[in-house]
Amino acid sequence: MASSDDVVTMRSEWVLNSPEPPSLWRLFSNSLNKSLSHYRHKLSSLRDQPSPKPLLALLSSLFPILHWIPHYSLTKFRNDLLAGLTIASLCIPQSIGYATLAQLDPQYGLYTSVVPPLIYAVMGSSRDIAVGPVAVVSLLLSSMVQKLIDPASDPIGYTKLVLTTTLFAGIFQTTFGLFRLGFLVEFLSHAVIVGFMAGAAIVIGLQQLKGLFGMSHFTTKTDIISVLKAASTSLFQHPWNPRNFFLGSSFLIFIITTRFVAKRKKKLFWLAAISPLVSVIGSTLIVYVTRADKNGVNIVKHVKGGLNPSSINQLDFKSPHITEVAKIGLVVAIVALTEAVAVGRSFASLKGYRIDGNKEMLSIGVTNIIGSFTSCYVATGSFSRTAVNYAAGCETLVSNIVMAVTVMISLQFMTKLLYYTPTSILASIILSALPGLIDISEAYKIWKVDKLDFVALSSAFFGVLFSSVEIALLLAVVISFLKIILISIRPGTEALGRLPGINLFCDVDQYPMAVRPPGTLIVRLKSALLCFANATFVRERIIKWVAQEELDDKGSTTSTVQLVILDISNLVNIDISGIACLEELHQSLVSQGKKLAIASPTWEVIHTLKAANFVSKIDGRVFLTVGEAIGCKLEC
Repeated sequence: MASSDDVVTMRSEWVLNSPEPPSLWRLFSNSLNKSLSHYRHKLSSLRDQPSPKPLLALLSSLFPILHWIPHYSLTKFRNDLLAGLTIASLCIPQSIGYATLAQLDPQYGLYTSVVPPLIYAVMGSSRDIAVGPVAVVSLLLSSMVQKLIDPASDPIGYTKLVLTTTLFAGIFQTTFGLFRLGFLVEFLSHAVIVGFMAGAAIVIGLQQLKGLFGMSHFTTKTDIISVLKAASTSLFQHPWNPRNFFLGSSFLIFIITTRFVAKRKKKLFWLAAISPLVSVIGSTLIVYVTRADKNGVNIVKHVKGGLNPSSINQLDFKSPHITEVAKIGLVVAIVALTEAVAVGRSFASLKGYRIDGNKEMLSIGVTNIIGSFTSCYVATGSFSRTAVNYAAGCETLVSNIVMAVTVMISLQFMTKLLYYTPTSILASIILSALPGLIDISEAYKIWKVDKLDFVALSSAFFGVLFSSVEIALLLAVVISFLKIILISIRPGTEALGRLPGINLFCDVDQYPMAVRPPGTLIVRLKSALLCFANATFVRERIIKWVAQEELDDKGSTTSTVQLVILDISNLVNIDISGIACLEELHQSLVSQGKKLAIASPTWEVIHTLKAANFVSKIDGRVFLTVGEAIGCKLEC
């Protein structure tokens, strides 16, 4: 029977003689194969099925509606019909308001509530999302595109660039979905989104002062200082009609009251949903009957009716700003996807099903590509309309179809009725939707859990308020990366001890009952990377610990540490600076008559250490576990 020393030696050989890890080229090819295997698997499964099933299976994978439509029932349609009509009553006034926020003509908001919901209904994997224009995307487009072309002086050129941006956004989103690049959306962390949404909501709300007060002079900038300055200047130096404010604020109070009632009594959810449409109808009738437009009340005036016209000839690829438009498309694509996936997952969890993030990206991308051809600007999942859709008892995406058809009918026959709609009502509708974008409780939770995440949240929030939307997003992402870099530069290290009764080694600070083996210092790296950025810090930290262990209570030197065991089980990569750090640590210990041992190295790390000839320098003291490394002290 083999002795325990032989067993330890054999296990050390397992570590030292493991096969070479895959090369960078192999890792890249494996990643690409994984991205394509999903589609190869589907194609192979299609070939194995008897005709015409392969075609049906292919269509079902592209259009999820084919999975559930054969089982669709009259009961489900009744629920979807009610939900669709309910969100349509909210969608119509919101769409007009969001179009004006994007500095487009009102009909573009309605167009965006027709084609995108229809496309998503046949391609989307969520049952609850209501697709259409949203406030944050509208603000992004207006704040970024207007820097290229002034919508006031060249509205046609501005509209062309918005439609071209929509096409680029759709192309990026589709690419993310096809190549399964969902991780790119995670660059905008949850904390960043919370801060960005809150800051955007405040900026959007301040911009609505123009419509609420009926101001004729206002700024196109989005930072809070410019907006407040423009508001105060317009209020005190330029004439404005108080009838606009009275009308808008009255219906704003009405909408907020209905939402308060709906929250108290869940069965009255429909009251809050239809209150914006009721406000539009009621205010329009008041203006028409009293002829308030003749007395200074600003109205929408002409809204172009009819079905979505083709906009292919409006896509401007010859613009001198095409590179900037593509960059804007990328930013808008990521923000829109982040909101859509977050909304979809939130409501999917409530109903106990899962959505495919990559398929969502693909469906939203195709939706925006087709939308750019049909006079739509960037569409995504709306949280407020999705919440109403869920509360109304929607069963499937047929509710989106009902909503789109309702908006289509309104475009065809009812746009003339919107002529006398006061602009202050559109401002009040947008203002009423903004509180849902400000999540104070979530911000407080982030503050309690992770202060660095809260810094990222604050940077996004204050960046939107005091600078611009794109600067805020860039600043927040940079701070998020700096957090990662900071953690890697100053990696955690902990001294380990054995827990009584079991062969388990844990942090002695976390578990005071853990016992340190005599003559041995066990240090574990909590970082996944040992590189040029943190190698010096790690070496100095370990040397300092060894020196502290050498001192007794009186401060005199008592040589007790014979062996330093470095547990690198968390380490997944090490560069040449990291190896140099280990070599310097080893030389420092040898000069003091001590030994260095390595425990639990990963595949890639042990290969790198062998290639650098470090294993031979420490006389092969590489062990499978910390427990086996402790036995090395007896042999040293």
